[in-house]
Amino acid sequence: MAADTHSLTWQVSPDLLGIVNQAGVFVETNPAWQSVLGWSEPEIRRMVFTDFLHPEDIERTLALFSRMQAGEPALHFENRYRCKDGTYRWLSWVAVPEGDIFVCSARDVTQDRANARALQSSEDEALLREQFIAILGHDLRNPLAAIGSAARIASRQPHDAQIAAMLAAIHGSTERMAALIDSIMDFARARLGGGIPVDLKRIDTLQAGFERVVDEVRMAHPERQIETSFTFDGALLCDAARLDQLLSNLVANAVAHGAQDDPISVVTDEVDGFFVLSVANSGQAIPPDILSNLFKPFERADKSASLQGLGLGLYIADQIAKAHGGEIGVTSNDDRTVFRLAIPLG
Repeated sequence: MAADTHSLTWQVSPDLLGIVNQAGVFVETNPAWQSVLGWSEPEIRRMVFTDFLHPEDIERTLALFSRMQAGEPALHFENRYRCKDGTYRWLSWVAVPEGDIFVCSARDVTQDRANARALQSSEDEALLREQFIAILGHDLRNPLAAIGSAARIASRQPHDAQIAAMLAAIHGSTERMAALIDSIMDFARARLGGGIPVDLKRIDTLQAGFERVVDEVRMAHPERQIETSFTFDGALLCDAARLDQLLSNLVANAVAHGAQDDPISVVTDEVDGFFVLSVANSGQAIPPDILSNLFKPFERADKSASLQGLGLGLYIADQIAKAHGGEIGVTSNDDRTVFRLAIPLG
């Protein structure tokens, strides 16, 4: 006998060890067969190896067996063997002809193959994420830019009041669509790409950018009063453009949900080693059930509010805060709702 079936290795090996005759019967098997596949040695001896095979693996395994009968060894050949409970396990075989028998060993690689599939799936998902963001960033922006450009050129030509109103509507819609694309791209990066990317630099003053953001909101909503107090005058390691975006989202939220007749307050300051930005508005308190989910995507501070936005502004603001090592919080009562961003200065 080519293998010592009484050796300690034969008895305790986690690999399936066996001796196959020319008829394809495992005449000797070690205990691992029962622990991995569930078959006892007497049961195995009553079957040929094809009885264990997955139907899809029979043809190529028979072809290998024919080559082995001609003297060719099998190295790392993988196929599926049926367990006694009807399931299948992937086995990787090494088999060597020795006289009129074949000495075989097989390792259970089912989990290895599952891990490989999971890795491939992760790589495929990463590729799909990149393609998704590319579609948003390129394939949607380009035709939108063309529409906006055409509307601007057409608006310079002589036309009546009705056409002027139509072109103005087109221009407003393209700007709104561009803003929605920006929000969706940021959402895609945050949820699919591991967070919103930031380019951190030491910025000596944030006031000019913040004033520009507030002025833009004032121009869009001339009926609303926005008061500012930019007392922070230090330097901050940050992505200034992203903080401008965060402020724009917070002020837009205050415009949408705050009391129409009371001013919105925007304040910067240094508090206990933190840069602090707060945006406050008066109005009804945010209900507790909404408050706890406010920074989740597609949530809104007021469920009865217009659905023109995607409900991503506060989520994106929260992601920008986290990308800076900071955090954003909210307090709300019947007098005031205050959003407060804090970023460490150290």
